[in-house]
Amino acid sequence: MPISPSSAPLLFFNARLIDPASGLDTLGGLLVRDEQIVELGPGVTAATRPDGARVIDCHGAVLAPGLIDMLTFVGEPGAEHRENIASASLAAAAGGVTTLIASPATMPAIDDPAVVDFVLRRARDTAHVRVLPLAAITKECAGKELAELGMLQQAGAVAFFDGARSLENALIMRRALSYARDFNALIIHFTQDRDLSGQGVMNEGEFALRLGLAGMPREAEALMVDRDLRLVALTGARYHAALVSTTLSLDALRLAKSHGLKVTCGTSINHLTLNENDIGDYRSFLKLRPPLRHEDERKALVAALAEGLIDVIVSDHDPQDVETKRLPFAEAEYGAIGVETMLSAGLRLVHAGDVSLLRLLAAMTIGPAEILGLPQGRLKKEAPADLVLFDPDKPFVLDPAQLHSRSRNTPFDGALLQGEVLMTVVSGSVVYERMSS
Repeated sequence: MPISPSSAPLLFFNARLIDPASGLDTLGGLLVRDEQIVELGPGVTAATRPDGARVIDCHGAVLAPGLIDMLTFVGEPGAEHRENIASASLAAAAGGVTTLIASPATMPAIDDPAVVDFVLRRARDTAHVRVLPLAAITKECAGKELAELGMLQQAGAVAFFDGARSLENALIMRRALSYARDFNALIIHFTQDRDLSGQGVMNEGEFALRLGLAGMPREAEALMVDRDLRLVALTGARYHAALVSTTLSLDALRLAKSHGLKVTCGTSINHLTLNENDIGDYRSFLKLRPPLRHEDERKALVAALAEGLIDVIVSDHDPQDVETKRLPFAEAEYGAIGVETMLSAGLRLVHAGDVSLLRLLAAMTIGPAEILGLPQGRLKKEAPADLVLFDPDKPFVLDPAQLHSRSRNTPFDGALLQGEVLMTVVSGSVVYERMSS
Protein backbone atom coordinates (compact mmCIF):
# COMPACT_ATOMS: atom_id res chain seq x y z
CA MET A 1 0.00 0.00 0.00
CA PRO A 2 1.63 3.30 -1.04
CA ILE A 3 2.06 6.05 1.53
CA SER A 4 -1.04 8.22 1.84
CA PRO A 5 -0.66 11.22 4.16
CA SER A 6 -3.07 11.07 7.08
CA SER A 7 -5.60 13.86 7.48
CA ALA A 8 -6.15 13.18 11.19
CA PRO A 9 -3.58 14.39 13.73
CA LEU A 10 -1.61 11.83 15.77
CA LEU A 11 -0.82 12.46 19.43
CA PHE A 12 1.69 10.25 21.23
CA PHE A 13 1.95 10.56 25.01
CA ASN A 14 3.72 8.77 27.84
CA ALA A 15 6.70 8.15 25.54
CA ARG A 16 10.46 8.20 26.01
CA LEU A 17 11.39 10.80 23.38
CA ILE A 18 14.86 10.30 21.89
CA ASP A 19 16.32 12.67 19.31
CA PRO A 20 19.99 11.92 18.53
CA ALA A 21 20.36 15.17 16.56
CA SER A 22 19.78 17.32 19.65
CA GLY A 23 20.66 14.82 22.38
CA LEU A 24 17.07 14.86 23.67
CA ASP A 25 16.17 11.92 25.93
CA THR A 26 13.13 12.71 28.04
CA LEU A 27 9.62 11.57 28.92
CA GLY A 28 6.84 13.36 27.12
CA GLY A 29 4.61 13.41 24.06
CA LEU A 30 4.59 14.41 20.41
CA LEU A 31 1.90 15.82 18.13
CA VAL A 32 1.78 15.22 14.38
CA ARG A 33 -0.35 17.25 12.00
CA ASP A 34 -0.17 17.75 8.21
CA GLU A 35 2.78 15.36 7.76
CA GLN A 36 4.94 17.30 10.25
CA ILE A 37 5.88 17.30 13.91
CA VAL A 38 4.13 20.35 15.37
CA GLU A 39 4.83 19.94 19.09
CA LEU A 40 6.89 17.71 21.39
CA GLY A 41 8.02 17.55 24.97
CA PRO A 42 6.68 16.99 28.50
CA GLY A 43 3.81 19.39 27.87
CA VAL A 44 2.23 17.15 25.22
CA THR A 45 -0.24 14.90 27.06
CA ALA A 46 -3.56 13.20 26.40
CA ALA A 47 -5.27 16.25 27.86
CA THR A 48 -3.82 18.47 25.09
CA ARG A 49 -5.29 16.41 22.24
CA PRO A 50 -6.71 18.43 19.36
CA ASP A 51 -10.14 17.62 17.98
CA GLY A 52 -10.19 14.53 15.80
CA ALA A 53 -6.73 13.35 16.81
CA ARG A 54 -5.82 9.72 17.28
CA VAL A 55 -4.28 9.38 20.75
CA ILE A 56 -1.61 6.74 21.37
CA ASP A 57 -0.47 5.82 24.88
CA CYS A 58 3.14 4.68 24.42
CA HIS A 59 3.41 3.12 27.91
CA GLY A 60 7.02 4.33 28.23
CA ALA A 61 8.20 2.94 24.88
CA VAL A 62 10.83 4.83 22.87
CA LEU A 63 9.62 7.30 20.25
CA ALA A 64 12.46 8.27 17.90
CA PRO A 65 13.01 9.48 14.34
CA GLY A 66 12.34 6.79 11.75
CA LEU A 67 15.49 4.92 10.75
CA ILE A 68 17.32 5.62 7.48
CA ASP A 69 18.96 2.56 5.94
CA MET A 70 21.70 3.86 3.67
CA LEU A 71 22.39 0.59 1.82
CA THR A 72 19.62 -1.78 0.68
CA PHE A 73 18.93 -3.89 -2.38
CA VAL A 74 15.25 -3.52 -3.30
CA GLY A 75 15.22 -5.84 -6.33
CA GLU A 76 13.67 -3.54 -8.91
CA PRO A 77 14.36 -3.48 -11.76
CA GLY A 78 15.38 -7.00 -12.74
CA ALA A 79 15.54 -9.09 -9.57
CA GLU A 80 11.94 -9.10 -8.41
CA HIS A 81 12.17 -12.83 -7.62
CA ARG A 82 14.53 -11.91 -4.76
CA GLU A 83 12.80 -8.72 -3.61
CA ASN A 84 10.68 -5.90 -4.91
CA ILE A 85 10.02 -2.38 -3.69
CA ALA A 86 6.71 -3.37 -2.08
CA SER A 87 8.19 -6.27 -0.08
CA ALA A 88 11.43 -4.48 0.84
CA SER A 89 9.53 -1.43 2.04
CA LEU A 90 7.08 -3.55 4.06
CA ALA A 91 10.05 -5.26 5.75
CA ALA A 92 11.51 -1.81 6.37
CA ALA A 93 8.30 -0.56 7.98
CA ALA A 94 8.20 -3.62 10.24
CA GLY A 95 11.77 -2.82 11.30
CA GLY A 96 11.18 0.88 12.01
CA VAL A 97 12.98 2.01 8.85
CA THR A 98 11.18 4.92 7.19
CA THR A 99 13.69 5.67 4.41
CA LEU A 100 15.41 3.11 2.19
CA ILE A 101 18.42 4.13 0.11
CA ALA A 102 18.34 1.73 -2.84
CA SER A 103 21.45 0.20 -4.39
CA PRO A 104 21.96 0.90 -8.12
CA ALA A 105 23.31 -2.59 -8.82
CA THR A 106 20.10 -3.74 -10.45
CA MET A 107 19.37 -5.13 -13.93
CA PRO A 108 19.63 -2.76 -15.69
CA ALA A 109 21.80 -0.72 -13.37
CA ILE A 110 20.54 2.68 -12.25
CA ASP A 111 22.90 4.46 -14.63
CA ASP A 112 20.36 6.42 -16.69
CA PRO A 113 17.88 9.14 -15.64
CA ALA A 114 15.04 7.01 -17.02
CA VAL A 115 15.87 4.21 -14.57
CA VAL A 116 16.04 6.69 -11.68
CA ASP A 117 12.59 7.90 -12.71
CA PHE A 118 11.33 4.30 -12.91
CA VAL A 119 12.45 3.54 -9.33
CA LEU A 120 10.93 6.75 -7.99
CA ARG A 121 7.62 6.06 -9.77
CA ARG A 122 7.50 2.45 -8.58
CA ALA A 123 8.22 3.63 -5.05
CA ARG A 124 5.47 6.24 -5.26
CA ASP A 125 3.00 3.59 -6.43
CA THR A 126 3.95 0.58 -4.27
CA ALA A 127 6.26 1.52 -1.37
CA HIS A 128 5.22 1.57 2.29
CA VAL A 129 8.15 3.87 3.20
CA ARG A 130 10.32 6.40 1.40
CA VAL A 131 12.60 4.86 -1.25
CA LEU A 132 15.42 7.00 -2.63
CA PRO A 133 17.76 5.64 -5.31
CA LEU A 134 21.51 5.72 -5.49
CA ALA A 135 22.84 5.93 -9.04
CA ALA A 136 25.84 4.19 -10.55
CA ILE A 137 29.23 5.88 -10.67
CA THR A 138 30.06 4.11 -13.92
CA LYS A 139 27.88 2.75 -16.70
CA GLU A 140 26.48 -0.69 -15.82
CA CYS A 141 28.52 -0.47 -12.58
CA ALA A 142 31.33 -1.90 -14.73
CA GLY A 143 34.08 0.49 -13.61
CA LYS A 144 35.08 1.56 -17.13
CA GLU A 145 33.12 4.64 -18.22
CA LEU A 146 31.66 7.35 -16.00
CA ALA A 147 27.89 7.68 -15.92
CA GLU A 148 26.27 11.10 -16.40
CA LEU A 149 26.44 12.02 -12.71
CA GLY A 150 24.98 15.50 -13.09
CA MET A 151 21.93 14.31 -15.02
CA LEU A 152 21.40 11.43 -12.60
CA GLN A 153 21.44 13.80 -9.64
CA GLN A 154 18.93 16.09 -11.36
CA ALA A 155 16.69 13.07 -11.94
CA GLY A 156 16.61 12.34 -8.20
CA ALA A 157 19.64 10.19 -7.31
CA VAL A 158 20.82 11.03 -3.78
CA ALA A 159 24.43 9.82 -4.21
CA PHE A 160 26.61 7.59 -6.41
CA PHE A 161 27.71 4.00 -5.84
CA ASP A 162 28.77 1.05 -7.99
CA GLY A 163 27.41 -1.64 -5.70
CA ALA A 164 29.57 -4.33 -4.11
CA ARG A 165 32.46 -4.00 -6.51
CA SER A 166 35.36 -1.61 -6.20
CA LEU A 167 36.28 0.88 -8.85
CA GLU A 168 39.74 -0.52 -9.52
CA ASN A 169 40.98 2.11 -11.98
CA ALA A 170 42.44 4.99 -9.96
CA LEU A 171 42.18 7.45 -12.85
CA ILE A 172 38.46 6.80 -13.28
CA MET A 173 37.98 7.12 -9.53
CA ARG A 174 39.81 10.44 -9.56
CA ARG A 175 37.59 11.66 -12.41
CA ALA A 176 34.47 10.53 -10.59
CA LEU A 177 35.50 12.39 -7.44
CA SER A 178 36.37 15.54 -9.39
CA TYR A 179 33.12 15.42 -11.37
CA ALA A 180 31.03 14.89 -8.23
CA ARG A 181 32.86 17.67 -6.35
CA ASP A 182 31.72 20.24 -8.91
CA PHE A 183 28.08 19.83 -7.85
CA ASN A 184 28.68 18.75 -4.24
CA ALA A 185 27.62 15.16 -4.90
CA LEU A 186 28.64 12.23 -2.73
CA ILE A 187 30.68 9.26 -3.95
CA ILE A 188 30.05 6.06 -1.99
CA HIS A 189 32.53 3.25 -2.52
CA PHE A 190 32.77 -0.44 -1.68
CA THR A 191 36.43 -0.95 -0.81
CA GLN A 192 37.90 -4.31 -1.69
CA ASP A 193 40.88 -5.04 -3.90
CA ARG A 194 39.61 -7.90 -6.05
CA ASP A 195 43.08 -9.10 -7.04
CA LEU A 196 44.30 -9.34 -3.46
CA SER A 197 41.02 -10.92 -2.33
CA GLY A 198 41.51 -13.56 -5.00
CA GLN A 199 39.29 -16.59 -4.48
CA GLY A 200 38.76 -15.84 -0.79
CA VAL A 201 35.29 -16.47 0.62
CA MET A 202 35.76 -15.56 4.31
CA ASN A 203 38.17 -13.71 6.57
CA GLU A 204 41.76 -14.87 6.22
CA GLY A 205 43.09 -16.45 9.41
CA GLU A 206 43.20 -19.51 11.61
CA PHE A 207 39.46 -20.15 11.47
CA ALA A 208 39.45 -20.17 7.66
CA LEU A 209 42.36 -22.65 7.71
CA ARG A 210 40.43 -24.93 10.06
CA LEU A 211 37.40 -24.84 7.79
CA GLY A 212 39.55 -25.40 4.71
CA LEU A 213 38.26 -22.23 3.03
CA ALA A 214 40.22 -19.61 1.11
CA GLY A 215 40.53 -16.33 3.02
CA MET A 216 40.43 -12.61 2.19
CA PRO A 217 43.12 -10.59 3.96
CA ARG A 218 42.21 -7.40 5.83
CA GLU A 219 44.67 -5.59 3.59
CA ALA A 220 42.39 -6.10 0.56
CA GLU A 221 40.00 -3.60 2.12
CA ALA A 222 42.60 -1.31 3.65
CA LEU A 223 44.61 -0.82 0.46
CA MET A 224 41.53 0.44 -1.37
CA VAL A 225 40.59 2.73 1.51
CA ASP A 226 44.11 4.16 1.58
CA ARG A 227 44.05 4.81 -2.18
CA ASP A 228 40.64 6.45 -2.05
CA LEU A 229 41.60 8.77 0.79
CA ARG A 230 44.62 9.98 -1.14
CA LEU A 231 42.38 10.72 -4.12
CA VAL A 232 39.94 12.56 -1.85
CA ALA A 233 42.84 14.71 -0.60
CA LEU A 234 43.80 15.36 -4.21
CA THR A 235 40.32 16.34 -5.40
CA GLY A 236 38.62 17.79 -2.33
CA ALA A 237 35.50 15.70 -3.00
CA ARG A 238 32.94 14.23 -0.60
CA TYR A 239 33.46 10.52 0.00
CA HIS A 240 31.79 7.76 2.00
CA ALA A 241 33.33 4.33 2.61
CA ALA A 242 30.26 2.11 2.41
CA LEU A 243 31.29 -0.87 4.56
CA VAL A 244 34.41 -0.86 6.72
CA SER A 245 35.26 -3.99 8.67
CA THR A 246 38.83 -3.74 9.91
CA THR A 247 41.02 -1.66 12.19
CA LEU A 248 43.35 -0.92 9.26
CA SER A 249 40.55 0.99 7.53
CA LEU A 250 39.49 2.69 10.76
CA ASP A 251 43.01 3.98 11.39
CA ALA A 252 43.19 5.49 7.91
CA LEU A 253 39.77 7.11 8.21
CA ARG A 254 40.56 8.54 11.64
CA LEU A 255 43.68 10.20 10.20
CA ALA A 256 41.79 11.52 7.17
CA LYS A 257 39.08 13.03 9.38
CA SER A 258 41.71 14.64 11.61
CA HIS A 259 43.12 16.34 8.49
CA GLY A 260 39.72 17.80 7.64
CA LEU A 261 38.92 15.66 4.61
CA LYS A 262 35.23 15.35 3.69
CA VAL A 263 35.05 11.65 4.48
CA THR A 264 32.54 9.49 6.33
CA CYS A 265 32.11 5.76 6.73
CA GLY A 266 29.60 3.09 7.54
CA THR A 267 29.52 -0.51 8.62
CA SER A 268 26.82 -3.17 8.63
CA ILE A 269 24.86 -4.37 11.61
CA ASN A 270 26.23 -7.85 10.83
CA HIS A 271 29.84 -6.77 11.31
CA LEU A 272 28.98 -5.05 14.59
CA THR A 273 27.15 -8.00 16.12
CA LEU A 274 28.66 -11.14 14.52
CA ASN A 275 32.15 -12.51 13.95
CA GLU A 276 33.77 -15.21 11.83
CA ASN A 277 33.13 -17.87 14.49
CA ASP A 278 29.39 -17.48 13.92
CA ILE A 279 29.90 -19.13 10.54
CA GLY A 280 30.28 -22.30 12.60
CA ASP A 281 29.66 -25.38 10.50
CA TYR A 282 29.68 -23.59 7.11
CA ARG A 283 26.53 -21.47 7.63
CA SER A 284 26.17 -19.95 4.17
CA PHE A 285 23.68 -17.30 5.36
CA LEU A 286 26.74 -15.70 7.00
CA LYS A 287 28.75 -15.54 3.80
CA LEU A 288 29.04 -11.79 3.47
CA ARG A 289 31.06 -9.21 1.57
CA PRO A 290 33.19 -7.92 3.25
CA PRO A 291 33.53 -11.09 5.28
CA LEU A 292 32.81 -11.34 8.99
CA ARG A 293 36.06 -10.68 10.82
CA HIS A 294 37.84 -11.84 13.98
CA GLU A 295 36.20 -10.93 17.32
CA ASP A 296 38.95 -8.37 17.99
CA GLU A 297 37.98 -6.55 14.81
CA ARG A 298 34.30 -6.64 15.74
CA LYS A 299 35.08 -5.10 19.11
CA ALA A 300 37.14 -2.39 17.40
CA LEU A 301 34.20 -1.56 15.13
CA VAL A 302 31.90 -1.24 18.15
CA ALA A 303 34.41 1.06 19.87
CA ALA A 304 34.69 3.16 16.70
CA LEU A 305 30.90 3.44 16.59
CA ALA A 306 30.79 4.52 20.23
CA GLU A 307 33.40 7.24 19.69
CA GLY A 308 31.69 8.53 16.54
CA LEU A 309 34.35 7.50 14.04
CA ILE A 310 31.81 5.27 12.29
CA ASP A 311 29.06 7.58 11.08
CA VAL A 312 26.44 5.16 9.79
CA ILE A 313 25.03 1.70 10.47
CA VAL A 314 23.40 -0.03 7.50
CA SER A 315 21.52 -3.30 7.14
CA ASP A 316 23.31 -4.14 3.86
CA HIS A 317 20.02 -5.85 3.00
CA ASP A 318 20.85 -8.27 0.18
CA PRO A 319 18.11 -10.85 -0.45
CA GLN A 320 19.14 -14.15 -2.05
CA ASP A 321 16.91 -17.07 -2.94
CA VAL A 322 17.28 -20.60 -1.61
CA GLU A 323 18.97 -21.90 -4.75
CA THR A 324 21.90 -19.51 -4.35
CA LYS A 325 22.37 -19.75 -0.56
CA ARG A 326 21.76 -23.38 0.38
CA LEU A 327 24.95 -24.50 -1.31
CA PRO A 328 28.42 -25.44 -0.06
CA PHE A 329 29.86 -22.32 1.59
CA ALA A 330 32.46 -21.63 -1.12
CA GLU A 331 29.79 -21.81 -3.85
CA ALA A 332 27.00 -19.89 -2.11
CA GLU A 333 26.15 -16.33 -3.10
CA TYR A 334 27.17 -13.45 -0.83
CA GLY A 335 24.59 -11.50 1.14
CA ALA A 336 21.99 -11.49 3.92
CA ILE A 337 18.68 -9.77 4.51
CA GLY A 338 18.65 -7.32 7.41
CA VAL A 339 16.40 -4.28 7.06
CA GLU A 340 13.74 -5.75 9.35
CA THR A 341 16.22 -6.81 12.07
CA MET A 342 18.71 -3.92 11.97
CA LEU A 343 17.28 -2.17 15.04
CA SER A 344 16.74 -5.25 17.20
CA ALA A 345 20.19 -6.62 16.35
CA GLY A 346 21.75 -3.24 17.12
CA LEU A 347 20.07 -3.19 20.52
CA ARG A 348 22.33 -6.11 21.46
CA LEU A 349 25.11 -3.53 21.70
CA VAL A 350 23.00 -1.31 23.96
CA HIS A 351 21.97 -4.14 26.29
CA ALA A 352 25.61 -5.26 26.51
CA GLY A 353 26.62 -1.74 27.60
CA ASP A 354 28.92 -1.22 24.60
CA VAL A 355 27.04 1.67 22.97
CA SER A 356 24.42 4.10 24.28
CA LEU A 357 20.95 4.01 22.78
CA LEU A 358 21.38 7.64 21.69
CA ARG A 359 24.58 6.80 19.79
CA LEU A 360 23.10 3.68 18.16
CA LEU A 361 20.10 5.63 16.92
CA ALA A 362 22.29 8.51 15.74
CA ALA A 363 24.08 6.16 13.34
CA MET A 364 20.70 5.05 11.94
CA THR A 365 19.01 8.47 11.77
CA ILE A 366 20.79 11.81 11.84
CA GLY A 367 24.09 10.30 10.62
CA PRO A 368 22.80 9.21 7.21
CA ALA A 369 20.39 12.17 7.04
CA GLU A 370 23.20 14.71 7.31
CA ILE A 371 25.49 12.85 4.91
CA LEU A 372 22.75 12.67 2.27
CA GLY A 373 21.25 16.10 2.97
CA LEU A 374 17.82 14.74 3.96
CA PRO A 375 15.34 16.57 6.22
CA GLN A 376 14.34 13.33 7.97
CA GLY A 377 16.10 11.77 10.97
CA ARG A 378 15.13 14.42 13.54
CA LEU A 379 12.56 14.99 16.26
CA LYS A 380 11.88 18.70 16.10
CA LYS A 381 9.11 21.07 15.16
CA GLU A 382 8.42 21.25 11.41
CA ALA A 383 10.50 18.13 10.72
CA PRO A 384 8.86 15.41 8.59
CA ALA A 385 6.74 13.12 10.76
CA ASP A 386 8.77 9.96 10.10
CA LEU A 387 8.79 8.09 13.43
CA VAL A 388 9.41 4.73 15.05
CA LEU A 389 7.90 3.61 18.35
CA PHE A 390 9.60 0.59 19.89
CA ASP A 391 10.02 -1.35 23.11
CA PRO A 392 13.80 -1.76 23.51
CA ASP A 393 13.48 -4.54 26.09
CA LYS A 394 10.90 -6.88 24.53
CA PRO A 395 12.58 -10.27 23.84
CA PHE A 396 11.66 -12.54 20.94
CA VAL A 397 13.11 -15.44 18.99
CA LEU A 398 13.47 -14.61 15.31
CA ASP A 399 11.41 -16.83 13.06
CA PRO A 400 12.42 -16.25 9.41
CA ALA A 401 8.94 -17.31 8.28
CA GLN A 402 7.53 -14.22 10.03
CA LEU A 403 9.76 -11.77 8.13
CA HIS A 404 8.28 -9.67 5.35
CA SER A 405 11.09 -9.96 2.80
CA ARG A 406 10.62 -12.25 -0.19
CA SER A 407 13.87 -13.99 0.80
CA ARG A 408 14.75 -15.72 4.07
CA ASN A 409 18.55 -15.52 4.18
CA THR A 410 18.81 -13.92 7.62
CA PRO A 411 21.98 -14.44 9.70
CA PHE A 412 19.80 -14.24 12.83
CA ASP A 413 17.70 -17.34 12.09
CA GLY A 414 16.48 -18.63 15.49
CA ALA A 415 18.41 -15.95 17.42
CA LEU A 416 17.12 -14.42 20.65
CA LEU A 417 16.77 -10.70 20.02
CA GLN A 418 15.53 -7.85 22.19
CA GLY A 419 13.62 -4.85 20.92
CA GLU A 420 10.27 -4.89 19.16
CA VAL A 421 8.93 -2.24 16.78
CA LEU A 422 5.39 -1.25 17.81
CA MET A 423 4.57 1.40 15.21
CA THR A 424 6.14 3.08 12.20
CA VAL A 425 4.93 6.41 10.83
CA VAL A 426 5.86 7.99 7.48
CA SER A 427 4.66 11.51 6.60
CA GLY A 428 2.25 11.37 9.51
CA SER A 429 0.65 8.14 8.25
CA VAL A 430 0.85 4.88 10.21
CA VAL A 431 2.45 2.35 7.83
CA TYR A 432 3.04 -0.44 10.34
CA GLU A 433 1.44 -1.21 13.70
CA ARG A 434 1.94 -4.05 16.14
CA MET A 435 0.43 -2.47 19.22
CA SER A 436 -3.17 -1.80 20.14
CA SER A 437 -3.91 1.80 20.97
